[in-house]
Amino acid sequence: MEVLQPIPNVKIPKLNTFTNMRTRRIPAPRLNSHSIRAESSSSSFASSPAPLPSTAGEKMVVKLVGAFNELTERMNVLSSSSSRLLFKALKLSIPMLQSLPLSPDSRSPLTKALSVALLLADLQMDAEVISAGLLRQVVESGGVSIQQVRDRIGIGTAHLLHESLRVKNNVNLKLQVLDDETAAALRKFCLTYYDIRALILDLAIRLDMMRHLDYLPRYQQLMISLEVMKIHAPLAHAVATNYLSFELEDLSFRYLFPFSYLFVDTWLRSHETGSKPLIDIYKEQLLQCLKTDATLADLVEDVSVQGRYKSRYSTMKKLLKDGRIPEEVNDVLGLRVIIKPSSNLVNTSEVGERACYTTREIIQSLWKEMPHRTKDYIARPKANGYRSLHMAVDVSDNGKTRPLMEIQIRTEEMDMLAVNGTASHAFYKGGLTNPEEAKRLKAIMLAAAELAALRLKDIPSTNHKGFEFDWRDRVFRLLDKNGDGRISIEELMEVMEELGAPGEDAREMMQLLDSNSDGSLSSDEFDLFQKQVEFMRNLEDRDDEYRTMLDEKLQMAGDSGLIQVYSTELGNRLAS
Repeated sequence: MEVLQPIPNVKIPKLNTFTNMRTRRIPAPRLNSHSIRAESSSSSFASSPAPLPSTAGEKMVVKLVGAFNELTERMNVLSSSSSRLLFKALKLSIPMLQSLPLSPDSRSPLTKALSVALLLADLQMDAEVISAGLLRQVVESGGVSIQQVRDRIGIGTAHLLHESLRVKNNVNLKLQVLDDETAAALRKFCLTYYDIRALILDLAIRLDMMRHLDYLPRYQQLMISLEVMKIHAPLAHAVATNYLSFELEDLSFRYLFPFSYLFVDTWLRSHETGSKPLIDIYKEQLLQCLKTDATLADLVEDVSVQGRYKSRYSTMKKLLKDGRIPEEVNDVLGLRVIIKPSSNLVNTSEVGERACYTTREIIQSLWKEMPHRTKDYIARPKANGYRSLHMAVDVSDNGKTRPLMEIQIRTEEMDMLAVNGTASHAFYKGGLTNPEEAKRLKAIMLAAAELAALRLKDIPSTNHKGFEFDWRDRVFRLLDKNGDGRISIEELMEVMEELGAPGEDAREMMQLLDSNSDGSLSSDEFDLFQKQVEFMRNLEDRDDEYRTMLDEKLQMAGDSGLIQVYSTELGNRLAS
């Protein structure tokens, strides 16, 4: 019996999250040691090459520094305790991951682990969760035990690894029938009995797997996608990680219903013009008008605009389940205006309401409002206390018809209530239908987060009082163990040995980076090295961007027959 070939890799652009959130698609990290230059500016890099790190230890340090910096750049809150924990996890995981064979999807285990860790960092998870993401493959391969992780990294990371493995094993064990009732019961079980942070770790690993599913036979793609659609995507929604939920739904949709996905994707893409997403254009246009309005400026301290596209899966449900025609799907584009009322004025609540209505007037002057779509939940709040202004505007221009764009206007206080008010709905989708159970679970989630924050909180210190460090200084301080302001050859040899490389490699690296030949590295000398690593990483990221852009540009010639071309190719593969 011939095995069906995988479906074509139809690219899914990020059209489902608020664009001002740090939830971009994460390119596979490739932190190698090629083309390092001695100077810090881009012009200097191109003119005077320095000797390249060539030993195993030097290359390990490049990977360590590059991975640590990329992770910490994405974390909004990072204490010294978190930095140390993350650094220890990287030192333990990198050499072990390097020694493992390639994953079934042909990626290196290190690339895979860093992809998961970066995804968790973008979700603003704490250092314990990110460290567990780095070490999960190492533990599963038997390279290190959970007991060793507890001794070398910490009890919090060890606990999360134990919990995430329980989630993986127990879900696979219990998942025999994928009907709605069984799926709902399993989601409720997961939400009730497992650490929520371990669930999020498992969901991040699942998303990373779904992004690289093309190597599997068709029937396995279908089974995994069905499981994700029934179990993991609703779980992601229940634990308030909508970014994960939307992409898990879209990826599952793509594999389960490839023709349907293709039509929806093509229809959504047809509204784009040029290389810049429409939602970004409208967001910037509105924000500029709000920032320059004198009346609004007197009422507010700050105003922000978030933008989002409707996901492919959600669009499909509107078209098929609700029976709408494409022109009736009115929330393909969406903006949310969040206002911070001026604290200098009396009664900030009333000032906030006035600012919301003023914002609506500014929007009415910018685009044509559709009155039948306007809803005033400020004057008439919902029963659950939800307050916001909703409106829809026509953004069609130059004779090109586009779907209506929905806009929500609310104060920061209203937004906090809206977010908290959706908790019961989120848990309902996750499988908890009892409101009291949802409240209890939410209390547990908050308690777990507060406990982790307390564990990772810095102990007040007078050593650096009043002095703030640049993020690059974190690695230097972690390597400078005696705190004398320099990295000695002994300290460099120690980190080499922790990475599993010969300590003697440190001498060659010291000669490479020690520009004044004093036998140690100053913060300036190490900063230059970090800039070299960052320069390499930026080049690799830019290469990923160019590859994607060229792939799309080179297919433009067939855009008019996109559906027919892809359908033919897809049909041939599915029939083979």
